[in-house]
Amino acid sequence: MRSPTAVVSIFLMASTEDHHRYGSCGSRSTRDLLNVIAAVSERGAGFKSLKDTWADTTTAHGRLMLTVLGGLAEFERELIRARTGEGRKRAKERGVRFGRPRKMTPHQRKEALQRLHAGETMADVARTYNVDATTIGRLAASSPFEHGAAAL
Repeated sequence: MRSPTAVVSIFLMASTEDHHRYGSCGSRSTRDLLNVIAAVSERGAGFKSLKDTWADTTTAHGRLMLTVLGGLAEFERELIRARTGEGRKRAKERGVRFGRPRKMTPHQRKEALQRLHAGETMADVARTYNVDATTIGRLAASSPFEHGAAAL
């Protein structure tokens, strides 16, 4: 006869290590779901939802339902990922820029490089445009012109 099964509500994390590995929201894939359930089972416990009677790892039927629903959830995530990727690709083709907007306009960048070339310090130039000196340093380093980083 099997050892007694612990009844848990919602979701039982087998240990703190599992909590960090799988995240606080449970599992992210069918494989993760099955790994967590296996870890719970190895410790002599089972998963049994108090609200949904079909979610019960102590029965073969419950394990089948969790596996099937976990697989469907993973399939849905893959569809979302594919659609998102296609949408990003179409947006890039339309010229949409992703990421953080630039701190300085093209005119300000050109002006800052000219001021650096004239001998002003990065800190003084940065203060004028309300940016950090490292922003001006990156600007100077990435400048392909003769008054870029090589001339400083």
